[in-house]
Amino acid sequence: AGAAGAAGTAGAVGTADPAVAPAGAPSCSGCGAALQSADSGLPGFVPGGRAGGGSVCQRCWALSHHGRALRLRLPPGEHRRVLSAALRRPPRHGRGPLLLYVLDLLELPDPVLPQLPALLGPAVPAAGVLVVGNKVDLLPADGPGHLGRLRRSVWAACAGAGLRGAALVDIRLVSAKTGYGMEGLVSRLQRSWRCAGDVYLLGATNSGKSTLFNTLLRSDYCKSRAPDIVDRATVSPWPGTTLNLLKFPIINPTCDRIFRRQERLKEEATKTEDELSSEEKKYLNHLKKQGYLVGEVGRTFQRQKPSTVVDFDPDALSYSVDEDPVHSPKKCEKKEEFTQNEIKDARWCFDTPGIVKEDCVLNLLTEKEVKLVLPTVAIIPRTFILKPGMTLFLAALGRVDYLQGEKSAWFSVVASNMLPVHITTLSNADAIYEKHAGGELLKVPMGGEERMKEFPPLVPQDITLKGIGTTEAVADIKLSSAGWVAVTAHAEEELLLRAYTPKGTALVVREPPLLPYISTIRGARIAGTAAYRTKKPPSFVENLKTTGSR
Repeated sequence: AGAAGAAGTAGAVGTADPAVAPAGAPSCSGCGAALQSADSGLPGFVPGGRAGGGSVCQRCWALSHHGRALRLRLPPGEHRRVLSAALRRPPRHGRGPLLLYVLDLLELPDPVLPQLPALLGPAVPAAGVLVVGNKVDLLPADGPGHLGRLRRSVWAACAGAGLRGAALVDIRLVSAKTGYGMEGLVSRLQRSWRCAGDVYLLGATNSGKSTLFNTLLRSDYCKSRAPDIVDRATVSPWPGTTLNLLKFPIINPTCDRIFRRQERLKEEATKTEDELSSEEKKYLNHLKKQGYLVGEVGRTFQRQKPSTVVDFDPDALSYSVDEDPVHSPKKCEKKEEFTQNEIKDARWCFDTPGIVKEDCVLNLLTEKEVKLVLPTVAIIPRTFILKPGMTLFLAALGRVDYLQGEKSAWFSVVASNMLPVHITTLSNADAIYEKHAGGELLKVPMGGEERMKEFPPLVPQDITLKGIGTTEAVADIKLSSAGWVAVTAHAEEELLLRAYTPKGTALVVREPPLLPYISTIRGARIAGTAAYRTKKPPSFVENLKTTGSR
């Protein structure tokens, strides 16, 4: 979170919404929490009584500067209360809000999606739900048409949650981080929704809502001056980062603006990578390392700003992780504000608090462990061939035993590249876990015997599967939010497996699998081991002529 934007006359911009926070109370520009200096364990804490306008709370400062998440005592149900209060407000402009539900594709079937109808209820006059399948860049293409299969999986999850028919406006697959699919999402929103009402970003904690909010903020979806006035939401891997409602004003997509935007998109689509500037190439290569699918988010409507001299203050950047943020006393710059005319009839896009996932392994982990578990770059699948009587560990967070079967089967791990996979015999598995859980071999959790004393034990669930062929997985064994193991077996081969996750977390058998041909993304077998060499498919850049093909 950077320095806060200014408040307009129609309510705080980029801060807490008046409907859910005391009117006039200064709020954090990173998470929207009302600023306070009384209790460091509650949201919005600013040390030393510096809770004035333009501040960020200690939590957002620590997240953005050091990736360090401060534990907060957030009362149960607080996220739901804030969200429900906002959604149940009387419709503005004669129409209920459009709900943009952000779904983490890695979490399918989404554990929060079934809660959506109850959260909304009959009292919410919503105009519909547009589901955004986020983090598509992290998943490798396991064969032709993989995006179509992913989209059908999202459709099935929506139907299973009771979201269908007119209530489901559309499904879009995007990466809020790399920009893939974002221009298409903006065009879809402008064509179908135009400027008829407000838009709310909903979703589970850590689904990427705040990243999507930030990307939309620098796109053609918001008013041209908004990025200069509205601060971005604090983004981190720690679940539940956004504590209150942050918002930006939506631009009115007039016919002229839509025409100008389409002309820009057509012009950009004629470019090749060779025609990009050195800075653009550098940024594009950075994104290619981050994800398999990459896109560019441009801006058609932006005003020319006069060049300014950057006032560099090294003292303001020199604080350690244990020090508090201090604002430079040199001068107080006049902050830019929206005019009354700009916001009097504005429609707003709101980022909302994340809906907490229950039975989630992330709730058991420290911030360091969360950083290792949550994938932030393209996932490289790891495939192993196991015989009956062998065991696969995914860190110390999940375990799959191959108990019975006639032939070897393939087990493909789709999880953060930082999480270790360990293969052993079934007879040694318990001893391996007892000795190495909490240690370097299994890596997560970390902290040795003391950490494991407080960590829940692994509990088993027996699974029976029947293979459908040596190139197509029959099912995914989803080990809560730690990742999943896709199982591929010979046709008609019956397998008896036993999978484990920490007590109190969800283990899901996903049929059909999300990436059915994942086992084919592998190199040669490593001699003397159960492992195959890994292979990373090439990245694809949309709207550029020469980027290679998928």
